[in-house]
Amino acid sequence: PTAPDRPVSGRAHERFPMQFPAEFLREQLSRLLEPRFGRPLPEPLVEPCGDPRFGDLQSSAALVLGRRDGLDPRALALELAAALGETDWSAPPEVAGPGFLNFRLKPERCFSAFAEMVADPRLGIEKTEEPRTVVIDFSSPNIAKEMHVGHLRSTILGESLARIYRFAGHRVITVNHLGDWGTQFGMVLLGFKRRGEEARLEERPLEYLEELYQQIQASAKEDPTIREAAKTELWKLQHGDPENLALWQRFVETSKVELARIYEELGVHFDFTMGESAYRDQLPSIVHDLLAASIARPSQGAVCVFFPDDPELHDKPFLIQKSDGAYLYATTDLAALRFRVGEWKADRILYVTDGRQRLHFRQLAATAKLWGMAVEIDHVWFGSILGEDKKPLKTREGKPIKLRELLSEAQRRASAILAEKRPELPEEQKSRIARAVGIGALKYADLSQNRNLDYVFRWEKLLSFEGNTAPYLLNAYVRIRAILRKAEASGLSPTAAPLGEPAEVRLVKLLLEFSPALRRVENENRPHFLCTYLYELARSFHQFYESCPVLTAPPPLRGARLALCRGAAATLGAGLDLLGIERLEEM
Repeated sequence: PTAPDRPVSGRAHERFPMQFPAEFLREQLSRLLEPRFGRPLPEPLVEPCGDPRFGDLQSSAALVLGRRDGLDPRALALELAAALGETDWSAPPEVAGPGFLNFRLKPERCFSAFAEMVADPRLGIEKTEEPRTVVIDFSSPNIAKEMHVGHLRSTILGESLARIYRFAGHRVITVNHLGDWGTQFGMVLLGFKRRGEEARLEERPLEYLEELYQQIQASAKEDPTIREAAKTELWKLQHGDPENLALWQRFVETSKVELARIYEELGVHFDFTMGESAYRDQLPSIVHDLLAASIARPSQGAVCVFFPDDPELHDKPFLIQKSDGAYLYATTDLAALRFRVGEWKADRILYVTDGRQRLHFRQLAATAKLWGMAVEIDHVWFGSILGEDKKPLKTREGKPIKLRELLSEAQRRASAILAEKRPELPEEQKSRIARAVGIGALKYADLSQNRNLDYVFRWEKLLSFEGNTAPYLLNAYVRIRAILRKAEASGLSPTAAPLGEPAEVRLVKLLLEFSPALRRVENENRPHFLCTYLYELARSFHQFYESCPVLTAPPPLRGARLALCRGAAATLGAGLDLLGIERLEEM
């Protein structure tokens, strides 16, 4: 048996403990380094060797620690190599360059571990021994406004991280923190009261409400009385006017329906959808409690939190109430934070937003610390999606691209490729495959990037069947599954047998790196490490397939190579699930 053909989840399985080579060597190095250097040690302590000619795994710990503490890195590396010596997994390490440790794994030990790995539904990956409650706050669009391309990064990053943390064994709570109580509602309410059309609201609420907002906003620039009228509508909403509350509730509910369609198309699901409005009654107590605890203080009529002992924030106060008594995003985020720690018992909260909000979340985390909250706050920030002109991706008219339009275009382009390559496919099947390929390509193009960097969006690149793309990975998975189906139809099954071809050994060693790749994603909240691993795995499988016949090989070699195929399919499939990319059986 191997990994199931269903999405990976955090559900418990009866399984046995297993150790992977990178994790074993990491433990051995930690045992030698911690008494001398303490924690934290450099991460990753052990990683795949950049050039397989020099080994399978590598550690730069001696280089990093030696330079940090004024030691000779090469001398330290030689000392570590001598202390480690030969292990169950590896030959004695080799010291290279200024202080790298290179490890060559023993093929027979790797094949033994591979047999254990594919016998386990979780591919040998144990759940964490210290499960935590992890809240992941992502997507967070505004009500009465269409999602645009900028929301794509937050949405798919958050979904992928949720899947990975669940698989690791943590209790994950995903939340969509909607912008449903902002100043834009004064404009929207005024616009609907003056120009509202019920049919258009029902047909496409987000598009229509955004249009109304833009019309009133443009008019307000020319006519100050319109701006004042919008402020009056907002004041009435915030003070419980029945008519405005009823209209606002309609806008929220119809917008949620439209948003749900996009999330369904993306395969994204939230445990909770809680807008800013959920905390509006708590905002006065937030300000009161922080003032009472001397964490906040009045400043020029406003209320701020100051950080005199923080060199990064000592001149950057956190404004939680304006001089006119109004509350801000900071106040709402503090209320949400208090709720998540108090009610959900959050140990860790990930906020997945763009990099422009780095200061805000740095201040939020610092305030939580002053408030005595025992919670770890991570701002998982990301850069921009750029067009060919290296500027933020927009339409020809200079407006942000709507996310629904982007999803439709991805499926249209994928469908055109399929029509050319597979014209014989039935339309229904072609449509289903085009949806999976198009949306999977969009997701992977983003997830495969270092999230802190901007990247240039190119349709030709992300839909290519060559290179580090979703179509390339999906094609590899489909090819492996086709081999396994043919074998099953012929009554053939995987078996254990010695293997020695270089491509076979390389593939087995790479399969054993799945667990360390996931560990690194979790440590740094960077799914691109998993993408890089899956791409290398797909490349390694193609090299194996081209040099090592499977179905035509003689027994017992054929059965052993079928076992490699099954292990590769299970690992690729599990990786695609964790990225939120739909598997395909045919392309």
